[in-house]
Amino acid sequence: MKNSNSSLESLPTTFILVGIPGLEAEHIWISIPFCLMYIIIFLGNGTILHVIRTDPALHQPMYLFLAMLALAEVGVSATTLPTVLGIFLFGTTEINFDACLFQMFFIHSFSIMESAVLLAMSVDRFVAIHNPLRYTAILTLPRIFGTGMIMGLKSIILMAPLPMLLRHLPFCGHNVLAHSYCLHPNLIHLPYMMKLACADITINSIYGFFVLISTFGMDMFFIFLSYVLILRSVMAIASRKERLKALNTCVSHILVVLAFYVPMIGVSVVHRFGEHAPRYIHVFMSNVYLFVPPVLNPLIYSAKTKEIRRAIVRMFHRIKM
Repeated sequence: MKNSNSSLESLPTTFILVGIPGLEAEHIWISIPFCLMYIIIFLGNGTILHVIRTDPALHQPMYLFLAMLALAEVGVSATTLPTVLGIFLFGTTEINFDACLFQMFFIHSFSIMESAVLLAMSVDRFVAIHNPLRYTAILTLPRIFGTGMIMGLKSIILMAPLPMLLRHLPFCGHNVLAHSYCLHPNLIHLPYMMKLACADITINSIYGFFVLISTFGMDMFFIFLSYVLILRSVMAIASRKERLKALNTCVSHILVVLAFYVPMIGVSVVHRFGEHAPRYIHVFMSNVYLFVPPVLNPLIYSAKTKEIRRAIVRMFHRIKM
């Protein structure tokens, strides 16, 4: 009982979040691109969600999965917004310990859901190309919404133990985090909360690694496998024009997958091989990982998907009228 009380007494009441090391005097200027990114994220993804909800022509599997992706990206961005803008606009660097765990839980839960939706979208493209006549019969609305529920529950269930494991670690008075938001190291590969703990973190590391492999790792593998099968199906199409048309339906998804996974791999590479790199490089790469996909994805789908583009034009025409 004494050890338990001692552990609880070691829990910090607050953490100190850091913006960009060495550029503290420029935070007000740095806030401008962050504000612009948040505006693009919420307006862009909000527009995608609105046109999919209101346009019956977009009530198809591909666009319903796109709506799920937009929801996950809005969730990630909304979770980081209070601390990021608090630091850069108002100089508010403290965050309550429980609020930090809460933020960590939702950032990673929504990120896991993003990855799962990208996998579902690759399966959707495979079914559409491999078996177009049975496309809507296979991907029915109940199956799509059931898949969405499973992806949401999976991310919550996998992430739920991590805040509880962190809560039972003593932090020995260390409470300065490396970023403007709270993250778990084994999901993003950077030294954040667990590095502050002064106890054995083996269980946390093992479980964090398990979550990483069973979500992002498995999703990447099955996305790659889906595209191998898609290419086989495309090569079986006799007409060159039809082959190009089939591949063109995958372009937006491929760009979105690259926008999501390339920054993630970049963060991992910088952490593993850039030990002597300035800390702002780690900070920059982590911000790219969290902010670039939600900014790019609505722009990619608006530019590359004819049906989305037409729906947006119709929406603005109705507003103008």
